[in-house]
Amino acid sequence: MKEFIIKIVSIFVMLTIVSCSEDTIDLVGLGSVKGRVVRVGTNEPLENVKISTNPGTSTVFTDADGFYRLENVPSGDYSLSAQREGLLAVFEGITIISNRELEVVFEMDIETAGNRPPNAATLITPADNSVDLPVDVELVWSASDPDDDTLTYTVSLRNDENATVERFENITDTTFTLSGLSYGVKYFWDVAANDNINSPVNSATFAFETATPPNNRIVFTRLVEGNSVIYSASESGGTVISLTPTSKNSFRPRRNPSTGKIAFLQSVGSQTHLFTMNEDGSEVKQVTSSIGVSGFNLEEIDFSWDDNGAKLLFPNQNRLYSINVDGSGLEEIYQTTGDLITEVDKNETTGIIALKTNNLDGYAVQIFTIDESGTVQDVVLTGQNGAAGSINLSIDGTKLLYSRDISGTENPLNYRQLDSRVFVYDFGAMTSTDLSTSKVPGTNDLDARFSPNEASIIFVNTSNDGISARNVLTVPISDLDARTTVLENAAMPDWE
Repeated sequence: MKEFIIKIVSIFVMLTIVSCSEDTIDLVGLGSVKGRVVRVGTNEPLENVKISTNPGTSTVFTDADGFYRLENVPSGDYSLSAQREGLLAVFEGITIISNRELEVVFEMDIETAGNRPPNAATLITPADNSVDLPVDVELVWSASDPDDDTLTYTVSLRNDENATVERFENITDTTFTLSGLSYGVKYFWDVAANDNINSPVNSATFAFETATPPNNRIVFTRLVEGNSVIYSASESGGTVISLTPTSKNSFRPRRNPSTGKIAFLQSVGSQTHLFTMNEDGSEVKQVTSSIGVSGFNLEEIDFSWDDNGAKLLFPNQNRLYSINVDGSGLEEIYQTTGDLITEVDKNETTGIIALKTNNLDGYAVQIFTIDESGTVQDVVLTGQNGAAGSINLSIDGTKLLYSRDISGTENPLNYRQLDSRVFVYDFGAMTSTDLSTSKVPGTNDLDARFSPNEASIIFVNTSNDGISARNVLTVPISDLDARTTVLENAAMPDWE
C-alpha cells in the first residue's frame, strides 16, 4: 500500500513540472520588427545600414531602398540601433510582443551634424593701423575650436591702391609672412578659420601701412630660380629690395630719376618687350607690343630713355625705334645697311645718340654717334677684333664709356671674352683712357655706367671662365686702384 502511494505522488509531481514548463514557453513567444532608414531632411533611403538589438538577437542590413526586417525576435524590451560609417548612430527603445510585428523608421544625419564651427581668429600682430612697417611683414593671430578640430587658415590681403584681393590658403600655423609688399601702401588683412566641416569663420579686419621707399639709386639683376630678377640697392650696396617677381625673366633695368620710373626688358613668351615700373616695383606696364626688342644677344642688348622720360629708344635687329612710354607713337628713326644694332644711349642735352653695332656673331663691332636726323657724327671704335659694348654717354656729352676685350678673342659658339676692360673716350681729344688698370688678371670688366656725379663708374667684374659669379664694383675715375665691391652675385647695374 505504501509503495502505491509513493508512485501516485511521483506521477503527480511530474505532471505538475511538465505543466509549468509548457506555460513558460508559451508566455515568451516571438515577434518581429521592420522599417526603413532615411536621411534626415531629404528622406533619401540609406542602404547598408546595420540594424541590431540590444540585448542581441540578430542583425540585418538595409536594402537599396532603405528597408529592413528582423524576424523571430523573442518578446521583451530592447534598444534597436541603426549604424553606418559616416553617419550618427540612432537608437530607439522598443517592446517586442509575441506574434506581433512592430514598425520603426530611422532618420540618420551625417556624423559631424553636431559639430560646432571654429571661433573667429583674434588678430595679434601687426596691431591695427600700424605704420612704417617693412615690406616683409609677419602676421600673427590666435584661434580655437570648441570641438578641438584641426584648423587651417586663409589670409586675405587687400590694399588701397587697387581692387586686387590676394588669398593665401591652407595655412596650418597661426603665423604667416607677407613678402615683397610695396612701399608707402596701406594694406587690409583678415583670417578665415576653417575646420573643414563647417563654413569658414572670418576674423575682424586689421590695417597696416608700409614705410616710404628708401632712396635706392642703384638697380641691378640677379638670377633666381632660373630667371633674372631686378633689385634696387643703396649706393653702399645695402637695403636691397626685390622689384620684380621670380616667376618672370626681367633684366637690363634703366632708371629715370626725373619721372621716378624704371624701364626694363622682360620675356613675354618667345619675345622680349619693354616695360616700365615705379621705383618700388609697382605699376608695371608693358610698353612695346607689335615690335619687340631683338638682336644678336639679349644679354647684350640695351636701350635708352628719351624726351625727359616720355619716350624710349630700342633696337630691333638692324633698326632703331622710338616709342612713347604709353605704347603709342612707334616710329623707326634709324636703320643700318645690315649690321645689327645691339646698344643705344642718348644724351638728351645734346640730342646725340650713341650706337653699338655688330655682325650676327657679335663681332665686327662699331661704336659711333649720330644726330637726331641719323647723320653719323663721331666714330669711337671700328676695325677691332673681339667683343665690345656697354656704351654710356656722359651728362655733358663730351665723353663715352665703353668696354672692349683687348685680347681680340672671337668665339661665335660661346662669345667668351678673355680680357675685357672699361675705357672712357674723350670726343674732344679723340682719345680712349683705360679705366681697368687695376683689374685682377683673368677677369673681365663689363656693363660700365657713369655714377650720378660722373666722378666714379659702376661696372661688373667676373672671371673670364664665363661661368663664375658676377659682382658689381665701383671705382673713382681719379683713383683707379680704389676698386670697391658693392654687390655680390649681381649684374647689369645702373646708377642714376
